[in-house]
Amino acid sequence: MIAQSDSETAEIQQAFDHPLARSEASATAPLDRISLRDHIVEVEIGAFQVERDLTQRLSFNVVVEVAPVSAPLEDDVDRILSYDKVTEAITTELAAERLNLLETLADNIAARILAEPQARRVFLRIEKLDRGPFKLGVEIVRSAAEVAGAAVAKAVQPRLVYLSRAAQVSEALAGWLDDLAGAAPLVLCLEAPEGNNAVADIRAQLNIDLLQLDQAAWTLMSRDARLNVANTRTELDWAMKQGHISIWAPAKMVLDATTPPETVDGAALTAWFAQEMQAAEVVTIGAELPDLGLPQRHITL
Repeated sequence: MIAQSDSETAEIQQAFDHPLARSEASATAPLDRISLRDHIVEVEIGAFQVERDLTQRLSFNVVVEVAPVSAPLEDDVDRILSYDKVTEAITTELAAERLNLLETLADNIAARILAEPQARRVFLRIEKLDRGPFKLGVEIVRSAAEVAGAAVAKAVQPRLVYLSRAAQVSEALAGWLDDLAGAAPLVLCLEAPEGNNAVADIRAQLNIDLLQLDQAAWTLMSRDARLNVANTRTELDWAMKQGHISIWAPAKMVLDATTPPETVDGAALTAWFAQEMQAAEVVTIGAELPDLGLPQRHITL
């Protein structure tokens, strides 16, 4: 048996201890700390199908190293990093979208906390409490230096183009794309294909309807070399910044949303997507939509 050194034993102990132990052990300068222990929230999260439509408990343990306050505190909460900022970061990121990975959630929460001017380093542990007779979790360390200069860019506001079924197969498609391309990047939304694939199970029906739209997106892409299918917000944001034309395949974004659209018919789905993307305008081709609360115009076939 190989004996462990004192340093190895300490590292193992820190790994399974509260993040505070890791903060204390790795500190290079005296900093103040605030901590949150055993903050439990019920949420839907997970990459496996059995974790869909099911809430589970997450436990959050957080330590934030903060710069000492130079001026007198005068018992003023505005002069310090409040505990509420830590719990608000957790609440905000959980509400933003349904996530598959704890790692993504941890990164997002840490970045939000480090946006506070007093924060210097974040030690964060997230654990799933209901996946078995054990705890499953991740632990990360992030510093303000790692995210320095990563200012949040102004969101690109696309022009959404809603294509009816007839518009999707029209020979005029290339000409419409030529005319609409310009200052605002284009994102195409599609009317659902015809067909009655009705089933009794509501969840199964939702997946069927969304997959039909995804399939229609890939079919349309084959008609013009300028088109690309995008099914995540990250893909859409990248494509818009590059000036590419995207066709939205909605299944992933809708199923991962914390507040999804009430239905996935053309009007409700497009209205929801327009709000999510902060669209500048909606152009409909071949089928008119109700008022979506933003500039709209219609092109007839």
